Amino acid sequence: MRFIWKPSIRSLVPAVRFFDHARFTRELQGFSNASIGARFLAGEPPARQAAIIGEKEAAFRKLIAGKIQPVPGLMPLLALADRAGIPMVAVTNAPRLNAEMLLSGLGIMHRFTALVIGDELAHGKPHPMPYLEGLRAANAAANLSLAFEDSRSGVQSASAAGIATIGIRTSLGHADMVAAGAAMTAKTFDDPELVKLVGTTMNW
Repeated sequence: MRFIWKPSIRSLVPAVRFFDHARFTRELQGFSNASIGARFLAGEPPARQAAIIGEKEAAFRKLIAGKIQPVPGLMPLLALADRAGIPMVAVTNAPRLNAEMLLSGLGIMHRFTALVIGDELAHGKPHPMPYLEGLRAANAAANLSLAFEDSRSGVQSASAAGIATIGIRTSLGHADMVAAGAAMTAKTFDDPELVKLVGTTMNW
């Protein structure tokens, strides 16, 4: 008896992961490259993982070069914090090269006491460790601090560190932010409710 196997198109094409916006915000946005590699590239050797992640980040930097713009209201809010002597720390899961490019592109690198990178710690967001390190760097108390976040993992990280968190709705909606632990949400940094909360918390 002879068996003939006729491969289908599906059997010849490797599985491809498709990401719409909803899936992107759930599984990629705000996560460290270490966790992305562990989740999506677990079958690849470390060197191959690093190469793929490196290509992804290089493509990101190429795409945003010369196009970095602040969310409305950010610059006036940072200026207020400067005048009030409020220490600020940037806490991110982005690679250091990306974070420095973004902050330098906005001309605000000098405003931050420290730049905390999730992948440089034992745990990145959504673990609270990055924000706990940020509090330590600023010599600040969680209950006297505020965090601004635009991803689920970021909101979860800051909230777990005991910091009241304002979700900035650049990618996620109000309900998603609140479900992740945000105390309130705003579309921009000049939202009246956001400005009011910051002024009350910082005693401006």
